[in-house]
Amino acid sequence: MPETLKLFQVDAFTSRRFAGNPAAVVPLDAWLPDETLQAIAIENNLSETAFLVPDSGESDFHLRWFTPAVEVDLCGHATLASAHTLFTHLGFDGGVVGAGVRFRTRSGVLTVRQATETTGAHRYTMDFPARVAEPAGEPPLALIDALGARPDEYLRAQSLLCVFDSKRTVHELRPDFARLAAVNELTGTGGVIATAPGASHDAVSRYFAPTRGVNEDPVTGSAHCTIAPYWGKRLGKSTLNCRQASARGGELTCELKDGRVHLTGCAVTTIEGTILLA
Repeated sequence: MPETLKLFQVDAFTSRRFAGNPAAVVPLDAWLPDETLQAIAIENNLSETAFLVPDSGESDFHLRWFTPAVEVDLCGHATLASAHTLFTHLGFDGGVVGAGVRFRTRSGVLTVRQATETTGAHRYTMDFPARVAEPAGEPPLALIDALGARPDEYLRAQSLLCVFDSKRTVHELRPDFARLAAVNELTGTGGVIATAPGASHDAVSRYFAPTRGVNEDPVTGSAHCTIAPYWGKRLGKSTLNCRQASARGGELTCELKDGRVHLTGCAVTTIEGTILLA
């Protein structure tokens, strides 16, 4: 086992530091034991730590994501952070505008390409699977109690989708996370998305995942794999400008294309460091 590892902390879905969603990225030559990966994620105490190992064949790197509690199947902001780290800090030879990096993940091969520079910020577009939510009937009373508000629409995908008519309601939610975790356990879902129409954005949202060790995620790419298909259909749009209304906040553009969701956002490096293993 190596004695030291590189670490990059990247703020994703933002063009300024100390906003968006911070992810740690740890490049590896080969996989360490899972308990070591989980221990590093616990130590980082961010919503996600990404680990990547060089791959061959249909992908360039094997990518895995860990919260402080579990390994997850899909993570947007840590994928964005991983691509940014490769292009900006590790000399990946696909690092030219329009070029892409392919990640082998639990959710298939995900491609991230550098987007056209328009603001001077590092912008990337990720090709992700759509996670379409289906109507789920009446919202459970336990969910209403946990959120402190009754959604106007209630749907279900990998997470529960709670749609409100007012963005103010979404902003003012103060969930009971223990109760919310119980709802997710009962329904077998990974989190709860709260969303509403925006004013200067097509949609605003918040995302809660207490069973995964993340009470509220600052900006969640994977949640927009559900948010974008819902609002795209409701608004009759294939491209949406979205904002996640957490305390840190973040922006992303979602394009619906061939049953996929293309997520575009910026990233900026905040910390470079070394992990000491021995």
